Amino acid sequence: MEILKMVLTVLYVIDCIGLIIVVLMQEGKQQGLGSVAGMADTYWGKNRSRSAEGNLVRATKIMAVLFIVLSVVLNMNF
Repeated sequence: MEILKMVLTVLYVIDCIGLIIVVLMQEGKQQGLGSVAGMADTYWGKNRSRSAEGNLVRATKIMAVLFIVLSVVLNMNF
């Protein structure tokens, strides 16, 4: 059981470091003055999920869920 806990702890630390890096790599969510004039529906805005920024957002969600799951599992008394 101790080996499993050690492996999960190592995965937890790697996930924490990766989550920090992915969040810092993302751009801000400020729309600027373009959203006031209704210019937010551009080609870039519609296809954002296929871009590198969309991949970073997806990776952040996956790593955040993994972070929460590992936190709960590591705090269980087994």
